[in-house]
Amino acid sequence: MSGSAPGSTAKIVVTGRIPDSGLEILRAAGDVWAWTDDEPIPTDVRDAQLADADVAVTLLTDTVDDAFLAAAPELRMVANVAVGYNNVDVAACTARGVTVTNTPGVLTDATADLAMGLLLMVTRRLGEGERLIRSATPWKWGMFMMLGTGVQGRRLGIIGMGAIGEAMATRAAAFGMEIVYHNRSAVDAATEERLGASLVTLEELLSTSDVVSLNCPYSESTHHLIDAAALASMRSDAFLINTARGPIVDEAALVDALRNDTIAGAGLDVFENEPTVHPGLIELDNAVIVPHLGSATVETRGAMADLAANNVAAVLAGDAPLTAVN
Repeated sequence: MSGSAPGSTAKIVVTGRIPDSGLEILRAAGDVWAWTDDEPIPTDVRDAQLADADVAVTLLTDTVDDAFLAAAPELRMVANVAVGYNNVDVAACTARGVTVTNTPGVLTDATADLAMGLLLMVTRRLGEGERLIRSATPWKWGMFMMLGTGVQGRRLGIIGMGAIGEAMATRAAAFGMEIVYHNRSAVDAATEERLGASLVTLEELLSTSDVVSLNCPYSESTHHLIDAAALASMRSDAFLINTARGPIVDEAALVDALRNDTIAGAGLDVFENEPTVHPGLIELDNAVIVPHLGSATVETRGAMADLAANNVAAVLAGDAPLTAVN
């Protein structure tokens, strides 16, 4: 753990390890106390530091709720180092006059890259193939060995056509996929024309898509959006990709759907009770599972930390935050 930098009055508490570039920006803006262990910060240690903190820089593993806020009576700002902020009770922060910021935009490409990677892994059975080699199981090439599914000419249904959804659509279109999407509103006509994308109902998207990609925010309205009924409405040869948030999918229902061949496969970067993963998913060859790596590039994590820190610097300087949530 690091001590405070001298010469400033605003105290900034960083609740988890972030890249050094972000810490440098923060140290120029105030007195920084940072938890730099990879293990989660103990609650009693965190609360002791929050007692006189002006700013909290948090990670998506932090729960910023009434208990967190009660420990920080002087808090002016929560800078969440993530694009999603379902870990933050924004209404409770707003009621206390606490500014909340996030880090949109800078992780768009990295997350879309990973989503496309999951799509290719599950449709071409790459995870199964690697496990076969690593297990030292005898094998030889055969015409019908581990046949997967090509993506050219297939329909990709994107749920949530924000920046990441659009970036995913751009990649899929380059692979020759047809794009349909479901969103609260249509994207602009130029984007639809560039991608060859069409706005459809959720029901049509689920029932006609070869691959369904979840790119929507998590909220009460999207909790278990993909449940047993939604999975049953999908094609039996369809695949589900989730790089958004785990609780958008009813994980137990997904396990049943994969076991019973209700759908053909799933590629998941996020989980309903993360970091716990449903044991059924671990056992299934038609599930590709990776540990929340969507933004896990050196460049992206650095950019996230820098954006969060620049939000803090702006607010402490009396300016508007760059990416305010409330």
